[in-house]
Amino acid sequence: MRTIVDITLKTPQTAVDALSEATGLSKMRIKDAMAKGACRWTNKGKQVRLRKAKREVKAGTRLQLFYDDIVLARKAEPAELLTDFGQYSVWFKPHGLLAQGSQWGDHCSLLREAEVRLAKPCFLVHRLDADAAGLMLIAHDSKAAAALSDLFAGRALRKLYHARVNGHLEANAMCINASVEDKEAISHVTTLTHDPDSNTTLVEVTIETGRKHQIRRHLAGLNHPITGDRLYGTAAAVPLQLVAAELEFTCPLSRKKRQLNLPASLNSVLPRA
Repeated sequence: MRTIVDITLKTPQTAVDALSEATGLSKMRIKDAMAKGACRWTNKGKQVRLRKAKREVKAGTRLQLFYDDIVLARKAEPAELLTDFGQYSVWFKPHGLLAQGSQWGDHCSLLREAEVRLAKPCFLVHRLDADAAGLMLIAHDSKAAAALSDLFAGRALRKLYHARVNGHLEANAMCINASVEDKEAISHVTTLTHDPDSNTTLVEVTIETGRKHQIRRHLAGLNHPITGDRLYGTAAAVPLQLVAAELEFTCPLSRKKRQLNLPASLNSVLPRA
């Protein structure tokens, strides 16, 4: 069941009562949806998520509910906090976990998980496909968010990925300069190992730009799509075999060099399909 409700209260009511009356859904379902980030309200002139079901809402307040029982029933493997530098933290995002939520909810997102576990403000500064896994940074104040976002926008950091692709790909620092959606996109690919039994190749990829699905599109363009890539290749019994394995940069806040690597327990060779 998917429904969108957009109402403006005529009289003061609790949010859960107003939304239950407007949708016919039980209060238990409404509370669950609100807790998972599927409800928004106008607060101080901004549309923000409303999670407290019993909050008394004034007349004239706009409430929106984006209810999708399939989305709300989803579960994702939890992220792992690797390092907390105070103004920002480093996380391992597993396959299937969103970077941030949507209007339909944020309970399966890294940003919300970080907010709950660290109990402090969280800002997204870069993205990683939900189907991929690996390192992500989360900022915890506006200064850190702006500074880290500038690093990514200005290509001032090294981003290294591991991917397992279908077929035997031989590449030695191969440069792929193929635009993505009419924007410059540059990737560098090096073969690490080839597995003849599965006929797959483990490659290392560094990128100069960060276009949507850049690595997936570039490797598929070589006729070697990433194993498990249901969009640009063929779905497999394993998730998308793409991992963000390393980030290297000069911290814009402390001026210290940071080389962030997945621990050995997480950075194992991607499994064969």
